Amino acid sequence: MTDKVIIYHNPLCSKSRACLDLITSMGAVPEVKLYLDEEVTNNELNSIVHMLGIKPRELLRKSEEAYKTHNLDNNKLRDEEIINIMIENPILIQRPIVIANSVAVLGRPPENILKILNK
Repeated sequence: MTDKVIIYHNPLCSKSRACLDLITSMGAVPEVKLYLDEEVTNNELNSIVHMLGIKPRELLRKSEEAYKTHNLDNNKLRDEEIINIMIENPILIQRPIVIANSVAVLGRPPENILKILNK
C-alpha cells in the first residue's frame, strides 16, 4: 500500500463513495479533496491530466449543463481554455480521481483504483 492516497471526491456520487469505501477497506486513510467545495488550481488540474495521460477534454463530464453552456463540444478550444473552464466549473471534472504513487486513475469503475493501490 502506498504512503499517501488522494481522492477527488463528490459525496453525492455513488462511484466516488464506492472508491472511498474501497480505499479505506484496504487500510488507507486518504486525503479527501472535496473538489466541488475546495478550489482546484491550474497546476493541480494540469498535473492530474498529465498523470492520467489524457487531454483535458477527456476529463470533461459531457452530461453536465455547464458543458453545453460553455460550448465545450467546440473542438477549436485549446487545452488551457478547457482547464480554465473546469476550474471555474468543477462539476465538469470527471470523478472520482484517485492519486497514489504519483499515478492517477479515474475510479470508473471503482476497481480501476486497484491498479495503483496495490503497488
